Amino acid sequence: MTTFLITIIVLALIFDYINGFHDAANSIATIVSTKVLTPFQAVLWAALFNSLAFFIFKDHGVADTVAKTVKPDLVGDGMSMQVVIFSGLIAAICWNLLTWWFGIPSSSSHTLIGGFAGAAVAAGGFAAVNSSIILKTAAFIFLAPIVGMIMAFLMSLWFLSSFKKGWTSKIFSIAVIIFVIIFLYSSLQVDRAIVSKKTDYDNYILQVIFYSKNFKWILLSLILLIMAIFALYLNRLNTHKANQWFKKLQLISSAAFSIGHGGNDAQKVMGIITAALIAGGSITEFSQMPNWVPIACYAAIGIGTMSGGWKIVKTMGTKITKVTPFEGVAAETAGAVTLFVTEALKIPVSTTHTITGAIMGVGATKRLSAVRWGVTLSLVWSWVLTIPISGLLAAGVYFVVKLFI
Repeated sequence: MTTFLITIIVLALIFDYINGFHDAANSIATIVSTKVLTPFQAVLWAALFNSLAFFIFKDHGVADTVAKTVKPDLVGDGMSMQVVIFSGLIAAICWNLLTWWFGIPSSSSHTLIGGFAGAAVAAGGFAAVNSSIILKTAAFIFLAPIVGMIMAFLMSLWFLSSFKKGWTSKIFSIAVIIFVIIFLYSSLQVDRAIVSKKTDYDNYILQVIFYSKNFKWILLSLILLIMAIFALYLNRLNTHKANQWFKKLQLISSAAFSIGHGGNDAQKVMGIITAALIAGGSITEFSQMPNWVPIACYAAIGIGTMSGGWKIVKTMGTKITKVTPFEGVAAETAGAVTLFVTEALKIPVSTTHTITGAIMGVGATKRLSAVRWGVTLSLVWSWVLTIPISGLLAAGVYFVVKLFI
């Protein structure tokens, strides 16, 4: 590897680290604001499950999408492509640090994609950017929080109806349980005849669970199963006991969201590093991505999460709306489902946007005035401006760097 390529990889991992503490609020804001865990315990909890995403998301679909954001043949030679990636990373790091300093929960994902695309436009014009990926990413600036908000709103109503002994919620809970059992049964079916020739059947079942492409869906199904079973028994609890149970469940929902965060955000940096390796001639296509790339990216985002991001935690956990343990469970579970689904669709969405929408959704179940819409409007403006500002910064960096290369 050349010195410049190594520099790009180091910068990418630094961005991933910054992404970890910048977006730590996504995973821990609700669990800290509800005092289920202390801030220190929360970041350790989130960092652990950020890193465990390495063993769950195997197809790296989001990474592949990010790597294809720019068309290398229209940017120039390999060195020009490396300069594009370098410029995008510098711009993304600067914008992330700036928004972190002011406590603005902007999207690290959109910062990275905006910087990558902006530098590419400076190098080869607008034709050098894969417009379909940019448009899809831009669309989910609005769709991700809306989906998260609707899902969290419905999940909150589900729990509230269960607590108030509503029959609709019981029927829905039973339906969810039946659906999950059928899904798990079909997912774990293996051919006993083939297995008997290879290895022990029980061990093979474990291999199916942990190494199949269905593992992330099996995990998500088990989480929904826990929520549905709990919803059935919620009407037997008084307010105090229900609150205590929701605090325990929030450990599960927060862990699920942290897994989704790691699986979605770390993959974006994996895509950038892989694109740099292709441009530098180390590999020729995305499928040849070395094993150290995902390991390094998941480790970096996990370590970054351990560093925390307290200014953004305050914005996410208290300024949008006051969150209770029950609402925390609803918001985090809704956010996790959204992230798992979008990862399967290979769409690089913002975890920040997703959880913000979910928090708004649970707040709206109390009353619309419970959500501080003024704060939300400010956040939306920062989301909308992130891609163009990152793009302009990256274009400026690109022109400066080209003067010396």
